[in-house]
Amino acid sequence: MLFAIKKSFVIINELQVIYKNMEKSPIVEIAKRVCPSVITVIASKDLPNVDGYYTFPLGEREYLLPKIKDNKTKMQKVGGGSAFIISKEGYIITSNHVVSDSEAEYTVILEPEEKYLARVLSRNPINDIAILKIEGDNFPYLELGDSDKILLGEGVLSIGNALGEFHDTLSAGIISGLSRYINPSINFLKETETLKGLIQTDAAINPGNSGGPLVNMEGKVIGVNTASITGTQNMGFAIPINYAKKDIEEVKKYGKIKRPFLGVKYIILNEEIAKKNKLTVSYGALVVRERFGESPIIENSSAEKSGIKEFDIILSIGGEKINIDNSLSEIISRQKIGEKIELIILRNGKKIKKEIKLEEKK
Repeated sequence: MLFAIKKSFVIINELQVIYKNMEKSPIVEIAKRVCPSVITVIASKDLPNVDGYYTFPLGEREYLLPKIKDNKTKMQKVGGGSAFIISKEGYIITSNHVVSDSEAEYTVILEPEEKYLARVLSRNPINDIAILKIEGDNFPYLELGDSDKILLGEGVLSIGNALGEFHDTLSAGIISGLSRYINPSINFLKETETLKGLIQTDAAINPGNSGGPLVNMEGKVIGVNTASITGTQNMGFAIPINYAKKDIEEVKKYGKIKRPFLGVKYIILNEEIAKKNKLTVSYGALVVRERFGESPIIENSSAEKSGIKEFDIILSIGGEKINIDNSLSEIISRQKIGEKIELIILRNGKKIKKEIKLEEKK
């Protein structure tokens, strides 16, 4: 009996120690400091008022079409994600793909009853980073860390708006890998690039978490949650925060990102595309329009001024070969505004050299 009582006291003491350790967990304190600065971004557009759907048979297939009600329109949610405030003046970081629709209106939600209309100051599809601004002062904000100093196995927390429904969702994990790269889109006609230099973590990053912060155990932001791989477990990726720091400085100074711009729409070629289209090269950037009725050459751009034409294949720029691992946009982003640079173009089976002056993206 005495032994049983002593054993009970030992168990109680162990439980008390565990409880005290839980109370002292740094994650609790980090959550208290970080969560108020993590916000929700809602994208809305003025769209026709849909009152159900109907099927329309065509051949052997049936298509689902919307019933338009009264030919009227209303603002409707079309997307969203997470974001976080980085200054008391209301500067915000999120993922570019969260705010990629230039025709949408964006609202950020700090609390259920605290909403602000947000201006998109910059979009950087190469690094999947966007910077927004809301009007006001004395907002809660997060301190930025140094993503160059993170270590494999270091503890991290991911915070965001999981599935667009569960606010302030927090998950803990470690840095599982460094300098990873993924291709988040198979749509070659979009400006989405292969994302490189990513932080890999086993902290859960769910749909809706994109744009939220990845913080270290000091509560400092070291990354921007960007993607998870479908069909895998505990495999998420974040953009290193140092990639965003230059963009932040330029936006605060100039109100936008100042970067060189060529002004073409293109497909990066590979062996599969080259074979299907009977092309003589399997690398380079094929200049081609996205939709009928539009030009693949941006008006008054450096490309138009230099005489680049549709169906030209830009093979290299500044001596750098263009391919899936080194895209045209990546090479251009490393150049300087006003710099003259040599392009090698394949046109009608012949290689052409052109010197082009890169101008600022408007």
